[in-house]
Amino acid sequence: MVPHSIRHHPADDLLLSLVAGKLPVGLRLVVETHVELCSACREKVAMLRAVGGVVLEDEPVATLREDALAQALARIDRLAEARAGDGTGPAKVPAPPPLPAGATWPRALADCSATRWRWIGPGMRWSRVTVPDAPEANVFLLRIGAGKYLPQHTHRGTELTQVLYGRFHDGRALFGPGDFDLADGEVHHQPVVQDGSECICVAAVEGRLNFDGLIARWFGSLVGM
Repeated sequence: MVPHSIRHHPADDLLLSLVAGKLPVGLRLVVETHVELCSACREKVAMLRAVGGVVLEDEPVATLREDALAQALARIDRLAEARAGDGTGPAKVPAPPPLPAGATWPRALADCSATRWRWIGPGMRWSRVTVPDAPEANVFLLRIGAGKYLPQHTHRGTELTQVLYGRFHDGRALFGPGDFDLADGEVHHQPVVQDGSECICVAAVEGRLNFDGLIARWFGSLVGM
């Protein structure tokens, strides 16, 4: 699906954290997915990287430990062995769950594996995304049918959501293809998919979501939210 005019972007401080390598893995992947889809944010990221390079050139030369290179090469070797399928590392990444015509699997997630679509309610499915070398990352895909909605909830941490396909409204704004959303403890919302098409998003959660009601909390525990 060709993105509509993207209206919702990561804040500049989030993009700066991305460039500086300070984001947790799950959040980083969602922000990278947005940057992949958004030319305006790609330009910002390129500018921030250029500025960062100039700053580094002005910094005094740091003294490294004598074994710094050896340690770095050893770590690269360990990562290569883990990905070689020798029985100790993760299995070969399977194909992603099928997406509707016009939706594409983000390149930012190319090294990740994902489960098949799992039923979580009428018109609602999800897929667990596993990140190599970061099993603690809580990343998943949501696929919600037209007119369906997630339970109302707030947050005990940070939730990043990137729309890949379709549209939803959560009481604050309308989010369409390419749009990005950050929700935290100050946000209490209920995403409702708009009529006409299902909606597919990739999301990452740091902390937990607080769902309203017992059934909704069961839903959250099922998905790991």
